[in-house]
Amino acid sequence: MGRTPAACASYEASAPEVTRSWPAASWDDVGRHPDCRSGNANLRWMLIHLVEETRRHAGHADIARELLDGAKGYY
Repeated sequence: MGRTPAACASYEASAPEVTRSWPAASWDDVGRHPDCRSGNANLRWMLIHLVEETRRHAGHADIARELLDGAKGYY
């Protein structure tokens, strides 16, 4: 539940590009994307947001699995 092959493939496909591009940037560099509403997110905010979103969605998957089979995601 939550880990479809397409979603995992998309996530994994973007990792090399991110890993290649962010070390050359400054923490204060601002991203530009036509679909971004604010247009003023710096690299620091983007990376923290990526970690927060990954953690949040992984937590949702753990909750759903625990509700289905009672297994815990630790120990």
